[in-house]
Amino acid sequence: MNRLERAYRASTYEAAGAVARIGRRNPAVDALLARLGVGQGGFLGAWNPLSRRMPEGWNQRMQARLRLAARRLPAATGSGGAGRWREAHFLLGGDPRRVAVLARRFRQAAFVVVRRGQPARLRWVFGFIRG
Repeated sequence: MNRLERAYRASTYEAAGAVARIGRRNPAVDALLARLGVGQGGFLGAWNPLSRRMPEGWNQRMQARLRLAARRLPAATGSGGAGRWREAHFLLGGDPRRVAVLARRFRQAAFVVVRRGQPARLRWVFGFIRG
């Protein structure tokens, strides 16, 4: 497991008070998906494309563009990270393939897939990142 994958796995992913961790199931995430009217979705943000640090203002603009691009999907605002590192994201409801399209568009290395009744899992977007 490389450093980037370890960072994703050490992080928490939160939206509307529901916290997901890769490899774990959380009834609060299941309940949030139900409130959004979906059975599945993904935690996705637009900060730091390909896991390269960008200025705060740039990250905020990209996050606003992501929200606009995902406007037809049910969403909850959140944030995630580990330790001192935090960044904004959304829990976008719907088919993870639609979330993957947005992840590619916003050059995200990976996102977290959640399905009701199942543990959260990491989905790589750009295979070369995983090494």
